[in-house]
Order: sequence, then C-alpha cells, then structure tokens
Amino acid sequence: MGKLVNKYDENWEKKWFGAGIFYEGSEDFEVDVFKKLEEKKVLSNVEKAGLLSKAEELGLTLSSIEKLGVFSKAEELGLLSLLEKAASFSPSALASAALPALVAAILAIVLIPDDSAGLVAVQAVIAAAFGVGAAGLLVGSVVLGGLQEAD
Repeated sequence: MGKLVNKYDENWEKKWFGAGIFYEGSEDFEVDVFKKLEEKKVLSNVEKAGLLSKAEELGLTLSSIEKLGVFSKAEELGLLSLLEKAASFSPSALASAALPALVAAILAIVLIPDDSAGLVAVQAVIAAAFGVGAAGLLVGSVVLGGLQEAD
C-alpha cells in the first residue's frame, strides 16, 4: 500500500498567471506496528499512567486474560496479521469515512419521528451506533496517523 506524498516543483516561479505544479505521488512503505509502539514507549506510558492498577481494580488482570485465552484466540483468528494490514491503511480515508457515519447519526435524529417512546428509543440507538462509529473512525485515524508519521 502506498502513502500519498505531496511533491514540490523547485523550478516553479511565481508569475501573474498559472499555478505551480504540485502533485501527489505515492511512496511505498511498511509500518511495523510493534516497532512503532516500542519507539513511542507505549508500555512505559501505560505503566506511568497507572492503567494496569486501575484495570486490576476492575478485576482485569493478566492471569484473568490468560485464563480466558485471549492471546491464543487472537492468534488463531489472525488478528495480529489483520492489525499489521490495518496499520498500512490511510488515516485520511478513515477520517473521511467518519463523515457519512456522523451525517447518518444526525439524519436518524432529524428524520425518525419522536412521537412515541419506542421511536425515541430507535432514534437514540441508531444515532448512538453511528455516532460511536464516527468517533471510533476519527480516533482510529489519529492513532494510525501517529503510528505512520515519519521520525
């Protein structure tokens, strides 16, 4: 998968007519998610933030995760390779996909009548689903953009 890169024409001169020649090309690259997480010291930041002790207070410990077999199940389902493939996806495409989801959430509120409690519930469920989806896509695009940025 290629990343779009803005190119700059060094020989362009400003004149009263015409625009400079700028274009997008693609640059092939691979994103090593685990290496990026290591470089950004994610685990150290998790430790400093005290997230592990908070998770333990909520009953989520490494031994409970181990008993559930989460990691082996993720490996069986190929989720790690899926993560690697997803890391090469375009963050701007994810952010762009959030817009239709946000519009759908707004349309659910506007178009579904609120004449009864049942319709209000349907309206709330649909709007919440699309709203959460849009927020997830936006957050995912920011995280993915951070992983893909050049050092």
